[in-house]
Amino acid sequence: MPRMIFPNMAVADVERAKQFFSALGFSFNPQFTDHNAACMVVNELACVMLLKAEFFRTFTTRTPVDTRTHLESLIAIELESRDAVDAMVKTALANGGQPAMPPQDHGFMYQHSFLDPDGHQWEPFYMDPSHVQPMS
Repeated sequence: MPRMIFPNMAVADVERAKQFFSALGFSFNPQFTDHNAACMVVNELACVMLLKAEFFRTFTTRTPVDTRTHLESLIAIELESRDAVDAMVKTALANGGQPAMPPQDHGFMYQHSFLDPDGHQWEPFYMDPSHVQPMS
């Protein structure tokens, strides 16, 4: 049975985060979205929970990172083409995101990146399907 995955990220303003990611083409599951959290649908097996920072802290005894100065993870997301990668980064920057790293062309894979308004680094990428080996 395939497993779903729900990364959780702290955000300062849930509505601002929803507006930003809506501009990038993501939708939200209203069943798990309220003033404290937004369930951003990536696909049928992956969602990202955007949690108001104060609410996020109730899920851990550890100190969340300050994304203005530290990076906790890179969120890589596969897109259907190089053009789609560049379009997502362009849209992110036009809607309050910041540049993170310059584009990187590895021949079989192309990636670019941006920081969302809360400082999380996203890495949209395209990988040539002919170079992908089936996972067993």
